[in-house]
Amino acid sequence: MTVKRFAALGILLAAGALALSACGGNVGGGGGDAAQGDAFPSGDITFTVGQSAGGSTDLIARSVASGLSDQLKVAVPVVNKPGANGAVATAEVAGMKPDGYNLVLLNASLITITNLTLPEKEQVKLEDLTVLKGLSQDDYVLVASKDSGIKSFDGLKGIDKLSYGTTGVGTGSQLAQAILFSEAGINGQDVPFDSGSPALTAVMGDQVQVATIQLGEAKPQIDAGTVTPLVVFSAERNPFLKDVPTAVELGFDVPVSQFRAVAAPKGLPQNVKDALVKAIDTALASDTYKKFNEGNLLTPHEISGDEVVTEWNALAQKYAGLVQKYDIKLSK
Repeated sequence: MTVKRFAALGILLAAGALALSACGGNVGGGGGDAAQGDAFPSGDITFTVGQSAGGSTDLIARSVASGLSDQLKVAVPVVNKPGANGAVATAEVAGMKPDGYNLVLLNASLITITNLTLPEKEQVKLEDLTVLKGLSQDDYVLVASKDSGIKSFDGLKGIDKLSYGTTGVGTGSQLAQAILFSEAGINGQDVPFDSGSPALTAVMGDQVQVATIQLGEAKPQIDAGTVTPLVVFSAERNPFLKDVPTAVELGFDVPVSQFRAVAAPKGLPQNVKDALVKAIDTALASDTYKKFNEGNLLTPHEISGDEVVTEWNALAQKYAGLVQKYDIKLSK
């Protein structure tokens, strides 16, 4: 999911992460014991990401890791372990010792959407983790190809052979479009791609007429006029696309955004949890992190771990109900 807007920052953050690793990063293992009352941290903290390097999730993790390192005075190397929308990495971290030396960057879609495509035994549950802090909101936007001539959402109605691209099976992109089109009575052919970049390329080339893409990836092409924004899927209008209506405004019950949070294995000692939350809060309040959010079109959604659990579990229940109501098949 690499795009131009991430390139320079990605190189900078990646270099920083390598430098931290060179200082003695203990990749995949704890830096020391952290019993209640012990000084924390006494060693490096590994931050695992279940997505590939260079994408938006990875870059968010590297920005947070840099802030944590500054606050806790230890190296915080980022380790990428992509697979199943983060399920593999998250399950691995959930099974580690709860000492504070292993963290994971969570995508809400793993909990709220991907689980809808997996058997019970393969699902990742928030109850198996200690969720520390919510970070940000990355919104989806439905865009149309320039050659399609579609200028608004109403322009989709009545098209006999509508094809729409998604960023993959079990993603917010797929779910948002499937629910929207079901509620609006629009028939279309779902064309899944591996990520946002090829889906956006397909729209630009009119290989599919529309696709739902994360805003950060779509915005450069929107600004260039090569694709036309039709609908955003956030609950409220996105500040970076103020003139584009939300699906909710149009009368559809489809609030779908990508939220992210930091988590650790379940059972952290209270002093460790407190130290990590305090460090994360301070990192998020820094001008450096605020500029990172703004530069990457991310809306801050900095809520407590308990609030994350409540919000994401409610979304999972809501999406499950809508999928059942409209008989939507997310897996292929």
